[in-house]
Amino acid sequence: MSNIGSVISMLNIRTMKIGIVCYPTYGGSGVLATELGLGLAKRGHQVHFITYRQPARLTSFQENVFYHEVSSDDYPLFEFTPYDTALASKLVDVVKYENLDLLHVHYAIPHAAVAYMAKKILLTEGRYVPTITTLHGTDITLVGSNQTFAPVVAFSINKSDGVTAVSKSLRDQTYEYFDIKKEIEVIYNFIDFDRFKKRNKDHFKKAIAPNGERILIHTSNFRKVKRVDDVIRVFKRVLEVMPAKLLLVGDGPERNHLEALCRELDIHAHVSFLGKQDAVEELLDVADVFLMPSASESFGLAALEAMACEVPVISSNVGGIPEVNIHGVTGFLSPVGDVDDMANNTIKLLQDEEMLGNFRKNALENARLYDIKNILPQYEAYYEHILKTSLHEED
Repeated sequence: MSNIGSVISMLNIRTMKIGIVCYPTYGGSGVLATELGLGLAKRGHQVHFITYRQPARLTSFQENVFYHEVSSDDYPLFEFTPYDTALASKLVDVVKYENLDLLHVHYAIPHAAVAYMAKKILLTEGRYVPTITTLHGTDITLVGSNQTFAPVVAFSINKSDGVTAVSKSLRDQTYEYFDIKKEIEVIYNFIDFDRFKKRNKDHFKKAIAPNGERILIHTSNFRKVKRVDDVIRVFKRVLEVMPAKLLLVGDGPERNHLEALCRELDIHAHVSFLGKQDAVEELLDVADVFLMPSASESFGLAALEAMACEVPVISSNVGGIPEVNIHGVTGFLSPVGDVDDMANNTIKLLQDEEMLGNFRKNALENARLYDIKNILPQYEAYYEHILKTSLHEED
């Protein structure tokens, strides 16, 4: 995986106090940041989450884990609450009084820029705190549609002490879009196999598909980029060939349109909109195929979660997805928007029990490469590397 990770055995990793800044949502970056922090805490590091709301997967007390809420008061002068300023102030406060060793921020916009501001403020008091920025995708691809963000994104990345990306595709895209002077370390997203694993809950599967119907599943935040309408159109094609059920997990701006589409196609009786689910692994456990027709994915964490539960993936071939979903091995890849090809691949897989069984085994085997137990040491080693190389920098 990572060059840094390959030398972990040669490093004497010490326990650290780490500040993690992220969006506290069900999206991939929020999930990864939270699971990373929880994993680091289990390994003895002290982890401080700093954000405007408790992260979605920070659901119970855990030793070495702390949460600092960023509150933004409303002032009559401001049309929009100055969250960036409030976050920078909170970062300064937490670094000083919790004596943090480093800040790990997820997303360049606005977190990397805010972390740089906090670092400069702390420098005026003689305190240096290294900052690491992890790029997740939208912070980079956003520039493709709005070039006004480019100077801030490039500056924030270059001023970070360390930069990581969750896939090779995203790293290469970042170099393509910006004039980046920093070396970007690829540290892949990960999966916690204590949570995501096949449980064989046959009674649960029978409750969803009482007549042995095939179960297809999709999880996302229901934004246009996820192309959930393609999921529905693929499912309609499958339903014309065999009995099936579709589970749509998540919520977002496209939901009303998607519900209307199901009614328009007269398949609503076979589709369940389940909303946001904390225990998504229980739903993946009963699925036969996971659908991911996204127009853009920096990695495809949802696909990896499915694969860990032995669910083959039918997906588009964009971004980092081909690094996770291996065509003809763990699932099938198709061009974005090619509903016919995705549907044909899904039908072919579901009609061939031997192929489906092999793909299930292959999906699990490939997912194991991304076990959190393999990835956490890479982050630890990278933290140690940044602490050693940036400790005396002042710009």
